[in-house]
Amino acid sequence: MLRSAVIVIGAVCFAGGLIAVLTGVMPGFVFVAWGAILLLGTLYERVRYKTLLRERPGSAVRTGERFIDDGTGRTVTVYIDPASGERSYVEE
Repeated sequence: MLRSAVIVIGAVCFAGGLIAVLTGVMPGFVFVAWGAILLLGTLYERVRYKTLLRERPGSAVRTGERFIDDGTGRTVTVYIDPASGERSYVEE
């Protein structure tokens, strides 16, 4: 829910700033910049942080890395695919 609210706020800031810049009413470039930062930061976060898996991926090997996920409070184990180097995060 927070993610959706930040996206809406970023879009409103960006659009309002763009309208202000185009009409010359006020220096809207500040709103355009902050709207873009909010939108890009929120959308990038979804790409950057992967979702947690329920089971180990096929050829992945368990690493010694474990941590507690802040969102779920569960232990997460890190697996790595030796062929591609891709990391997977699995809830225990």
